[in-house]
Amino acid sequence: MGYSYPKTSNGGHLVNMLNEYGRLKHEYGASAEEIEDIINKTDAFLKQQLKQLTELPVCAKLSEAEPNDLKSIKALRTPKAERVLWKTFDADKYENRLKGALYGRMAGCTLGAPVEFWPIDDMEDWAGWIGDAFPNKHYWSKIKNPNGLRYSMSSCYSYTSEGMDGVPVDDDIAYTLLGLLIAEDCGLNFTTEDAGRCWVKYLPYACTAEDIALRNLKNGIPADKCGETDNPYVQWIGADIRSDPFGYLAPGLPETAAEMAYYEAYVSHRRNGIYGEMFFSAALAAAFAVSDPFEALNQALCEIPHGSLLYKDISWALNIKNTVKNYRHARELVDDYFKGMSGVHTNNNAALTIFGLQLGGDDFAGVIGNTVAMGLDNDCTGATAGSLFGAVYGFDAIDKVWYEKFNNKILSYLNGLPVFEIDDVLNRFKKLAKQNFS
Repeated sequence: MGYSYPKTSNGGHLVNMLNEYGRLKHEYGASAEEIEDIINKTDAFLKQQLKQLTELPVCAKLSEAEPNDLKSIKALRTPKAERVLWKTFDADKYENRLKGALYGRMAGCTLGAPVEFWPIDDMEDWAGWIGDAFPNKHYWSKIKNPNGLRYSMSSCYSYTSEGMDGVPVDDDIAYTLLGLLIAEDCGLNFTTEDAGRCWVKYLPYACTAEDIALRNLKNGIPADKCGETDNPYVQWIGADIRSDPFGYLAPGLPETAAEMAYYEAYVSHRRNGIYGEMFFSAALAAAFAVSDPFEALNQALCEIPHGSLLYKDISWALNIKNTVKNYRHARELVDDYFKGMSGVHTNNNAALTIFGLQLGGDDFAGVIGNTVAMGLDNDCTGATAGSLFGAVYGFDAIDKVWYEKFNNKILSYLNGLPVFEIDDVLNRFKKLAKQNFS
């Protein structure tokens, strides 16, 4: 079992060599016309090869097992799952667990953000050099390039234990806020078209699948077509990281959370990319009603097609989680199983999130510390693991070192909304969540 991807192209290197030799030969006297003729022919050839790739047939059997429409997705779920875990709204339990989930998400993200995609060896070496524990027991005490800006707003220094003043900016947190804004602007029964309008209203820019979808929206492409138009990133982690607000909005209602996530995910993703957002939204919703994060994860599996790659991959991770020895072993298992997969994919990062929850148990620092230590898209995985932990164990299970410098504010790059008050965000989620039980 596992993945075996085809050989990837060395075209990037060859194109770079082509351009540099073009410059060199021009310096040696070759005419610009001769060089540009060669480059134009190369560009035309590459476009033709890309066209051939996009037109390759897909496996009909796998397509049937991985549908994109909600009705078919529901038809391929576990048929007799319990999909309503809360019959009534428990305000006290919700407030404590929501606060835990949101603070856990922000802490996990903030720990991982300055070392996003760092190799394990580099994180270990840096921790040793500055004298920090690794896996971390606190935010990084120092970070490279402290004056550098992330998202043109927060300095790298502001992600450290010394420099922090509020939750520094990150897309993982921005999308949590955006999900809240979508529900406020359009109601809990929002559509993909509603979500698309809110993207244009609030998002100034995005990355990978979201970047393509946002540009498509601004170019007048309908929201339900944006995800499939010139978008090779439809199964990457971008939808997955947008899952949390819909779990927060539907506590104890995993099916409801997954359905909201579906409509929002469809703006930018397809197939396993959509299922990633549905899965973690359902897991967050279930987490409000259970006492074990793995009970929530197993519950969430019932909301995605049982023949999909994501279902199989999460089942694999859940089945072997007790064999994982440490963060290095977790990464080795994932690298071996998902050989050749992008480090920004939904599936491999979902497995790391599961392994982080296993290694950390009921210790919050252990959960986010180990998850971040595994690498890959580790601000995303740290955020998701922290959110699930907080939703299950509540705010009181998180040591104050992880939030004492949040100072009741979240910095944001969303249009016209540079700062959110954490208490206000919690109240706004609560106000909407109650509507699911009225």
